[in-house]
Amino acid sequence: MADGRPNALAARLVAAEERAFVGREAETECFAAMLRGEPGSPAVLYLYGMGGVGKTTLLRRLATRAREAGRVTVQIEGRLVDPSPRGFEQAASGALGDTKSVLLVDSFEYCQGLEGWLRDQFLPTLPATTLVVVAGRQPPSVRWTSDIAWSDALAVLEVRPLDDEHAQALLERHDVPAALRGKVMSFAGGHPLALSMAASLLSAGGDTQTDWAPSPDIISELVAQLIGALPTQQHRTALETAAHVLTLNRKLLGAVMGDESAGPMFDWLCGLPFTEFGPRGLIVHDLVAEVLDRDLRWRDPEGYQLMHHKTGRFLLNRTRTVPEVEAAQAVRELLYLLRHGPMRAYFERIAHAGSVWEKHLRPEDHDIVLKLIAAEDEDSARIVRYWLEKQPEAFWLYRDTHTGDPMGFMMWLRLTRRDESDQADPVVAAAWDRIESHAPLRPGQHVRILRFCVPEPAHEGLVFVEHLEQLHVVKDWVRTTGMGWCFVVTPHPEYWGTLMHLTGHRQVIRTTFDSGRAWTAFGMDWRASSLESWFDRTWSLVPLAEALDPAQSSTPPLDQRTFAAAVRVALRDLHSSGLRDNPLLTTRLLADRANWTGTYDEQLRHLLLETVEALQQDPRQAKPYQALKATYANRHRTQEAAAALLGIPFSTYRRHLAQGIDRVVELLWQQELRLSTPADAFPQQAVGSPE
Repeated sequence: MADGRPNALAARLVAAEERAFVGREAETECFAAMLRGEPGSPAVLYLYGMGGVGKTTLLRRLATRAREAGRVTVQIEGRLVDPSPRGFEQAASGALGDTKSVLLVDSFEYCQGLEGWLRDQFLPTLPATTLVVVAGRQPPSVRWTSDIAWSDALAVLEVRPLDDEHAQALLERHDVPAALRGKVMSFAGGHPLALSMAASLLSAGGDTQTDWAPSPDIISELVAQLIGALPTQQHRTALETAAHVLTLNRKLLGAVMGDESAGPMFDWLCGLPFTEFGPRGLIVHDLVAEVLDRDLRWRDPEGYQLMHHKTGRFLLNRTRTVPEVEAAQAVRELLYLLRHGPMRAYFERIAHAGSVWEKHLRPEDHDIVLKLIAAEDEDSARIVRYWLEKQPEAFWLYRDTHTGDPMGFMMWLRLTRRDESDQADPVVAAAWDRIESHAPLRPGQHVRILRFCVPEPAHEGLVFVEHLEQLHVVKDWVRTTGMGWCFVVTPHPEYWGTLMHLTGHRQVIRTTFDSGRAWTAFGMDWRASSLESWFDRTWSLVPLAEALDPAQSSTPPLDQRTFAAAVRVALRDLHSSGLRDNPLLTTRLLADRANWTGTYDEQLRHLLLETVEALQQDPRQAKPYQALKATYANRHRTQEAAAALLGIPFSTYRRHLAQGIDRVVELLWQQELRLSTPADAFPQQAVGSPE
């Protein structure tokens, strides 16, 4: 609109939206009165209704009406907003200071826990002329609707399925032949999503004579029909990938199906009737996503596993590399994939996102922590007082979003060396005993101990405060460098044991206090495997019994002598299947190889050959390099043949080969230390060859 005339494409889109929109007179008239500022019109319109009933389409239409009236619109997608007061305020920042703004919140059920805060703290701070529309699956609480202060400012409307007249009109506007409209309505009823999907199927030339019967599973049946109508396998892969993740962008789709195909397939996905495009990417309607995902899982389990692995590796790499301000959302999208594996039951019990928010403990909050821990036992209270003095930065406080009341705290210790005064905490002392007896820390490394999570979870299921703690801990697991060991401590091992084993942590400590209360610590040495191999095990789709196989337990990291021996064996087995069992596969050497393809032994073979080639850069290593190249890269069966190829005496060849192997060991050991330790831990240190 640079020349003052409406953009032609924008005008066409608005016209198409107008043609496809039917019904909703009560909702649109209420909003029109709000725009006109009529006396008695509400300031907040709250819409609720079942999934797929058309709330998003309605909000899109209201946004168009608002822009036509000269209003600035700010739209929030509840699935994508950080469910905390700060996250919501950031998303709504465009409406905070503009007196002509209209704030539209969709999918509010994903941050329903913010309702009390929204009602009592956020909305009253908006300019009086700002209009707000909230849409979600759940109605507002009785506390809101019965509050006399809101009686004139709030309107609540249920978005219901379309009546027959409007359902007929919707099908007509989608060019469904009149002879088929009754057939479609007989199974889709007035469900707008089902009607739109049926119309898309029919217009795509699907089987119009299928005898669909009305049932509560109409979405499942429609999606199954739509899958059969997809043009190519590429379209199927794109749709199934979109259904598997929380949000989809072009880069993620490219990681699954290749960059060349990702562009056109992503554009196609954006035009489907059950997808929406938000600020973080494309979203598939929940019901459709569930059906698509289940269909792929039983129909093509190998393809499903491959897609799950590729999406997971992409999201893992994004989580550890994004700026800190984006890390919370990145780990949320990563954890979303766990819903497809053996940990599904844990995540299905998480509810009320946004009901609790996390903040670093302030000095004035110490008394709150002491009051919370007093409900546990005197031993715990004494230990918390000790750590409040020594490491107050380890504490995180959780408050109710609405009331501000403290809900609990987390104590997430970071330790770099043993301090004799830490004997005041028997669990920490036992953790150091375990570390020193099994695999001591290297210079620059640290240990993390999740010492307290108060209150402990009730056995009826997870609550959101525990989920926030999980998000925090997983974020540090993925993004922190230099972590040696991690311990998670709990008095309820029977509750957390399955989850801990699935994440690679084994029960290693049991400490009983004087009070008689026992504490169990689950521990893991994070140097024992690469982040990628840990991720592959934890995010696996294998059944629960297989995921808990004790054979998958972690092994201690290799010391320098064992590491050197493993390199020598790996060079010997470079072109054989023996490489699959080499101890180097448990090191960090492959940790920065997230974009490589192939099996782990293939990646290790590539790394070894790459290291051999690196010797070319040093003129002093010319002869050792030639000996290595002749022996390993060119697959000569005997050392005698390699010496003959080089035209040198066998004794000279053996001396050059030994020098080359020592240099390869040295380079790989330096790389292992660098990947296991913060970058500045070895500023000038040279690592000599093992004896």
